[in-house]
Amino acid sequence: MDSHRIDDPAKLRSLIDAILILEEDADLSTLLRVVVEQATSLVGARYGALGVLSEDGEQLDEFITVGLTPEERATIGAFPVGKGLLRRVITDAAPLRVAHLSTHADRAGLPPQHPPMETFLGVPVRLGAGKVYGNLYLCDKGDGTPFSEADEALADTLGRVAGLLIDKAQLRLKLTDLTLATERERMARDLHDSVIQRLFAVGLMLQGASNATLPDPVRATLANAVDELDETIRDIRATIFAITRQSDAEAPSLRRELLELADEVSTRLGLKVSISFDGPIDTAISQHTAAHALAAAREMLSNVVRHAEATNADFDIIATDSGITLRLSDNGRGITPDHQGHGNGLRNLSARAIELGGWCSVRNGESGGAVVEWHVTGQSKEPA
Repeated sequence: MDSHRIDDPAKLRSLIDAILILEEDADLSTLLRVVVEQATSLVGARYGALGVLSEDGEQLDEFITVGLTPEERATIGAFPVGKGLLRRVITDAAPLRVAHLSTHADRAGLPPQHPPMETFLGVPVRLGAGKVYGNLYLCDKGDGTPFSEADEALADTLGRVAGLLIDKAQLRLKLTDLTLATERERMARDLHDSVIQRLFAVGLMLQGASNATLPDPVRATLANAVDELDETIRDIRATIFAITRQSDAEAPSLRRELLELADEVSTRLGLKVSISFDGPIDTAISQHTAAHALAAAREMLSNVVRHAEATNADFDIIATDSGITLRLSDNGRGITPDHQGHGNGLRNLSARAIELGGWCSVRNGESGGAVVEWHVTGQSKEPA
């Protein structure tokens, strides 16, 4: 049944008017209701509904009605899932006209408090690829006559057009979601690239400015400021991870963040850092351990800037099945008796490593300078 079977000019004009109304850009939920309203008006039905099929096409997931008052809808209760004649239209995926619902062999009966209905017309709503999206159900013409072949042609044609427009609305929704996901990723990159790296640099400069010649209150204030920056960085990283996880992006890359940290130190603090990687850096350890490794790297570089009087440093990052090792070698003055172990810096590194079941060591290099190694296992998980 198609529009070529509609030979009444007035009905054709009504069909065209209905299609023009449907073609207005609208969100999917609005479009579905307009489809029912236009179908009901087009064939002069008192009641209309659009049943949206579940993903497997076996029952109705949504039921949009026209003609029932809010009170009637509330009294009827749950919408139908697709039994009786509604099931017949689902399984046949073809138009169906019934003159007498009350005596039809496939009737399932109406719920208590449901308004009486006698005549019925059902047509499938197909998407562009031919898949049935749902079905239009129309009941009781205003003049009391059964639905005609022309009514079927009108409803069927409108259902086909509606399917194409539903396709368009779904595509528009997917594009909108994609745009939002892209924007979330861009915001995450901006947070990481602009904000976190600046905070890292400020923290390093504050640590570099703290030395034994400063009064204790000033040193304490600087230490508190660095702690606050660390906390802010952790919060931002958590936000970035949440954003990228929403858009199905990968988790933050430790390799990338270590490279950017080394670049910040080289650019802003005058210590030329050469960094190398060995092994699956981004997959060998958990995200919880990666966050500690990044903090340890920052502490190690800060110690060199503050104490070593070095101009160059080699940073080796080694990931194996047993965990991750950070090894930092500099060309500075080495470990001297008056500054054994770089003070609090090394103690912080050791405490962080021990917390994760690892270790930290410091020694003088064979050709001068100091070598600091920090190792933790790859199985460390975020505490519950």
